[in-house]
Amino acid sequence: MVASKLFTVEDRAAVSAAVAEAEKRTAGEIVPVVATVSGRYERAEDTFGIWIAVVAVTVAWLCFQGLKPAAGDWETGQEISLQLIPLLVIFVGAWIAGAALAARFPSLKRLTVNRGTRREAVEEAAERAFDGLHVRRTKAATGIVLYVSLFERMVTVQADRAIAGKVDPSEWKAVCDGLVRAMREGRRREGFVEAIRKCGDLLATHFPVQPGDVNELSNELRVID
Repeated sequence: MVASKLFTVEDRAAVSAAVAEAEKRTAGEIVPVVATVSGRYERAEDTFGIWIAVVAVTVAWLCFQGLKPAAGDWETGQEISLQLIPLLVIFVGAWIAGAALAARFPSLKRLTVNRGTRREAVEEAAERAFDGLHVRRTKAATGIVLYVSLFERMVTVQADRAIAGKVDPSEWKAVCDGLVRAMREGRRREGFVEAIRKCGDLLATHFPVQPGDVNELSNELRVID
C-alpha cells in the first residue's frame, strides 16, 4: 500500500480544503501527513521466512518421516526416511519463499513486528516530519502534525510546545482513534477531513484566530513514500 497511490488528487484537494477551513477558526497550524511506512524493519522478511521454514520442516517430519531398511549391500537394520540434506533443502526453500511473501504482502511482514516496536517507529517518524516540515518554526509554537502511517496502521499527533501545554493527550487520542477507524473502513478522505475538523475545534478553544493571522504553513496533504 503506497501512500502516493492510495490518495487521489480529489482526496488531497478535500484534505487541503479541510485544513484551510479549520484554520479559519484558529491561530494554530495543521499539517496532515500520510506515510507508506515509518520504520525500516530490516529483518522482518527474514523472520517471517524462518517461521515458514520451521512450519515446513515440522510438517515434513510429521508427515513423511519414518523408518526404512538401511541402504547398501552390507548394511542391515533401519534408517530414517528424511535425512539431513533433504530437511535443509526444505528449510532453505521455505525460508526463501516466506521472505518473498512477506516482502510482497505487508500484512504478513507486519505479523513479525510487535505493536510496541511499530508505535515507537511511528512516533519517531512523526517527530522527524514535525522537524522536516518546519512545523516547529511557527511564530507562536502552535503547529501540529496529524501523522498517518499505512504499514503500521497507526495515527499520532505531534504538537508544538504551546499546544502540548494546554491540550490533554487524551483529546488527541480521540482524534487519532476516529481516524484509525475511518481508515480501517476505507473512508480515507472522510476520515482525514473529520480528524482535521476535530483538530481545528481543539485548537480554536485554546488558540482562537487573531487579527492579521497569517497562514505560515501549506495546507496540502504531505505524502511520504
